Amino acid sequence: MVSQNTDQFFEFQNPFDEWDEEEVKEKAREFARGNGLHSYEDFFVRGGLLNLNPEAFQSIRQDGHRLSQEECNALNVEQCPKSGFDRFRQTRGLYLLVALCSAAAAVQGWDESAVNGAQIYYSQALSIGPDDVKFGLVNSAPYLFCTFSCLLTYPLNYRLGRRGAIFVTCLLSFASCLGQAFVQSWQQLFIARLLLGLGIGPKSATVPIYSAECAPAKVRGALVMMWQMWTAFGIMLGYAAGAVLHDVAGSGSEFQPKDSEGNLSLSHSCPDDSGESNLLRLACSWNWRLMLASPMVLPLIVAAYVYTLPESPRWLLNRAHNHPNERRRYEEAFDSLVRLRPTRLQAARDLFLIHHELQQIDYIAESSKRPLATLFTNGRSARALFASVTCMFFQQFCGVNVIAYYSTIILLRAGSQPTPALLGSLGFGVINFVFAFPAFWTIDTFGRRSLLLATFPLMALCHALIAIAFGVTKSNEDSPLRIGLTIASMYLFGIAYSPGEGPVPFVYAAESMPLYNRDIALAPVTSINWFLNFVIAISWPPLFKAFDQYGAFIWYAGWCIAGEVIILLTVPETKGLTLEELSYVFRVSTARHARLGIQQARAVMRWCLSPKKKLSVPVLEKRAPGPDMEMMRHG
Repeated sequence: MVSQNTDQFFEFQNPFDEWDEEEVKEKAREFARGNGLHSYEDFFVRGGLLNLNPEAFQSIRQDGHRLSQEECNALNVEQCPKSGFDRFRQTRGLYLLVALCSAAAAVQGWDESAVNGAQIYYSQALSIGPDDVKFGLVNSAPYLFCTFSCLLTYPLNYRLGRRGAIFVTCLLSFASCLGQAFVQSWQQLFIARLLLGLGIGPKSATVPIYSAECAPAKVRGALVMMWQMWTAFGIMLGYAAGAVLHDVAGSGSEFQPKDSEGNLSLSHSCPDDSGESNLLRLACSWNWRLMLASPMVLPLIVAAYVYTLPESPRWLLNRAHNHPNERRRYEEAFDSLVRLRPTRLQAARDLFLIHHELQQIDYIAESSKRPLATLFTNGRSARALFASVTCMFFQQFCGVNVIAYYSTIILLRAGSQPTPALLGSLGFGVINFVFAFPAFWTIDTFGRRSLLLATFPLMALCHALIAIAFGVTKSNEDSPLRIGLTIASMYLFGIAYSPGEGPVPFVYAAESMPLYNRDIALAPVTSINWFLNFVIAISWPPLFKAFDQYGAFIWYAGWCIAGEVIILLTVPETKGLTLEELSYVFRVSTARHARLGIQQARAVMRWCLSPKKKLSVPVLEKRAPGPDMEMMRHG
């Protein structure tokens, strides 16, 4: 069932390929009887036959293994959908689970963006200026801790399960958001936000895994993408909280964006009874405290809701597989799948398949001995890891989180007043959410790599336009042209980012790594993403000051251009490929991928110069026809 070549490369094969129908029936009966599922034996026998041949439901009529009309209808919808919407005809239980994962994603997005509006008010209150490194340190604190807390994903999931990990991380989000509302110094705020990262990190890795393990294969990609879409929704909620709460109890009504010398001053006055300013008085600081605390309700809802849903059947089966004293988990896994699949037959089929996949993983782990080392020593794994990290790197260095975390400050520097600046940030959040919807359809149509290559030049152009807004109108600090061009460029950036570099990195990392070391690989890949997030957040205030405003945006425009080139040369396409086909793609050397990328770029440039000709782009064959045959064809 697992093959190994001279490069110590492991491939999964269909575990049923080597069996005939009688062997499948016998194995299914043995599995059901040995794991407390004997009353469902017939479902496992018929499910095993479906694993042997997915289209067998058309002919499973003999030997008393007839299918009910309900089962035939469900399998017809699954195997032969009449429209793109048919594949989304799933159970109520699955969509309740999707709703939970979406809410958990919104928790993360809101946790991230709540600081956007609050920072323009707590800056002076806590004596940290907008160009101070401490300002960036406070804003970036959660992402610093995420770098390490992501490594807790495995122990949390191992001990508590997917639901337990989500429950604990949501409670941590609640507690840290509440703590931010009562700080009296920038050091206290830094610690509270540091602890916020303890909840964000493991949750960001667990929720996509939970949804992927529960979703049917036909809709797995689309449902996993919900994580990015609803994270964008949560970011929008954070902006909305800033716009709604900025003038609570008059806190923001006397805000003056510039001091007497015309420099940006993020402060507001609130005199005490003696006439002296007391910026930490509760009546004076309701707005930014409420903004920072605003995300705390949603994680409580998720925590209360999560245990009403089934546990991941894969996690349950893995526990039963590796712990002989937890055999009851087989029954729990079947009950979980019954809630997540339209019929018991499909639940039995999937459970039987997962069981044999786990056996393959055990074989590979035993054969490889050092699954962590294979990430770097095995060519297939190393190339997939490099491509995944590349996508994560440019997700941060495209500059999206500069806008996500500092859009209000940027608009204030462009000459805007506080209320329009907060509303401008809210508009960016709305665009970021709305334009994530196209990716739901295009990621499996145009492809992951194609979306990245199409959007990076647009993001570079948007950064250049913001730089022009600050550079050309430098002599006029309050120019409406500067404000209008800055807002328009930010919005155009969101339109380009949301369907491309936004959703692709996590989907790419999850599908490109081999199954036998995917869990090991995703933790450091996610950790790298959060560390880079921290670097972007902490470096922006001094960068903006050192590069004289417009230079900082040119810096990120340059990174977008670099991302276009590096992705073209080193990141293969993964759209529409099976596990075996992906294994072949990542066995091809990086040098050959680079040559192919150059050929593709030349083909597109020739077509742009002469669009009347048919576009002919070189692509990799899905399978290698032979060791000495050319791997490229024209499509």
